[in-house]
Amino acid sequence: MASDLEERVRAAVRNKLLLMKIPEKENDFLPSACCLLEKQRELAEVEKTFLATKEEFQQKMENFQQRRQELERKEGQLKQAILKFDKFLKENDAKRGRAMRRANQEKQQMAQKEVEAERLRQEITRLLTVKKKLERRLAAHKPFPEYLQKVLEKVEQFQEIPELIGRFQTLVATQTSLAQREQAAREAVEEERACLQQYMEESNNQLLQQNNLVAELQGQLEQVQAKVFELESNWICIQNTAADKTLELGQIKLAALNLFQMVAKHRKLPAHVPQDDTEAQLDAVQLCIEDLTAILADFRKAEPLQASQPEKVVPSQSSTTASQSHPLSRVSIATSVTHTVNLLILAELHFVAMTLGDRGKSHSQSNGWINGS
Repeated sequence: MASDLEERVRAAVRNKLLLMKIPEKENDFLPSACCLLEKQRELAEVEKTFLATKEEFQQKMENFQQRRQELERKEGQLKQAILKFDKFLKENDAKRGRAMRRANQEKQQMAQKEVEAERLRQEITRLLTVKKKLERRLAAHKPFPEYLQKVLEKVEQFQEIPELIGRFQTLVATQTSLAQREQAAREAVEEERACLQQYMEESNNQLLQQNNLVAELQGQLEQVQAKVFELESNWICIQNTAADKTLELGQIKLAALNLFQMVAKHRKLPAHVPQDDTEAQLDAVQLCIEDLTAILADFRKAEPLQASQPEKVVPSQSSTTASQSHPLSRVSIATSVTHTVNLLILAELHFVAMTLGDRGKSHSQSNGWINGS
């Protein structure tokens, strides 16, 4: 603040110096000492003016500072007054709010007290009613103490009426407990009976289902037994047929073996064919039949040719003897060959027919047995 004041004073002196009058031309001829004195005098005036101005300024600043302090003090007082007034307003509002709340609480309390008073009046009315009822009951039960007193006189177990009443209450409590236990037991029995009934119904349903299943299985068993019986009958028939066919096949094989032996003996064939190889035996018989058939055909072709020759030739004795014996041998050979061929053909046809029939029957029976299964 002092530096600012000094600057302001210097500025004022500078302005004042600038505003001073410039000396005239004749003053230029004054000696320098006079000029110096003049300058010193002016400087002294300026210093005096400066000091006066400075004092005045300081005085004003002091006055300003005092006024500022006074204003600050008043401002502080005003702030204190405002704070006090604000605090007073707040306290007043708080007191007013408390008073309002207290008044509301008192109103509510009064309303509650009115309600409580009404309830108490109703309770008093009810109690008076109960009192009247109790008085009537007391009047009605008045003979009972006398009766209990007479009971005490006759029963030596109890000395006072409260003991008798306590015993009675104990018995009543025991009776209530027993009744509750009985009720619980009855409920448990009812629950068990319901469970038993449900179990019996479920068991009956299961038994009925099992009976239905048994009946169904019994029907299936009967069907299976009938099927088994039918299959057994078919199997017995098959076994009987197989036995007959086996016997017949043995007879056919024996006949084929006999034919083969006859052919082998007649044609002097080597016996290298096994006895069980019927097909090879029949092949040999067939070859023999084919040969005999060819011979018979040749013989029958030769007979017409001999019958058509009319010439007579005198043969020699040997040729005559041979010619006499030759027709007889040829006739017998032809007859035997024809008979043998017929027998062989019949045997072969019979064997083939039996074989084909046996195969057809066995095939049909096997198909029927498979379809039945």
